[in-house]
Amino acid sequence: MALTQPDPGGRSPGRLAPLRGSLATTACMETLQVGYLHAVTAAAGCSLAQPFPDSGIDWHVSHSAPGHAVDDEVTIKVQLKCTYQIAPRPSGAAFSFTLDNGHLAKLARTPVAVHKILVVMLVPRTQDAWLRAGHDRLELRHCCYWTNLAGHPVTGRRRTTVRIPTTRVFDDRALCEIMTRVGEGETP
Repeated sequence: MALTQPDPGGRSPGRLAPLRGSLATTACMETLQVGYLHAVTAAAGCSLAQPFPDSGIDWHVSHSAPGHAVDDEVTIKVQLKCTYQIAPRPSGAAFSFTLDNGHLAKLARTPVAVHKILVVMLVPRTQDAWLRAGHDRLELRHCCYWTNLAGHPVTGRRRTTVRIPTTRVFDDRALCEIMTRVGEGETP
């Protein structure tokens, strides 16, 4: 008698796709981006706090290091967005992302006591392609990019398109570099 081995991708034999819950796709996208943020901050040695009530900023990320010049602990505010309307691995130096003017005004305000960044996650259209797990890894598909929108003008009637650099992949190293700059009294 032969035993069926599980697929290395974690799927049961004979089943094309798992039966997913009925939670709205946008709610699932929000949860996925929060998981990505948690993984990045953990790897960077940062702490996370979620403001309550939420006033248009999703998370506060703090970083303690003896090398910080302005304080022993610095904090940035993070606004998360997630979309499948922009294909993963965008070509070119930047991609366009549209924000409601109210969100942009909050992120663009200057001067500030606590710097803010926008983190945009690009995901495949289908949930089945968002995640892959194996014995030695957990892959979240695809990627988050970050930008500092301080001083960016509001140009649209209700929404404004901003450019997100594809060179600014949001990972643990990028977060540590951001926090180092903020800790030196500079902008992210």
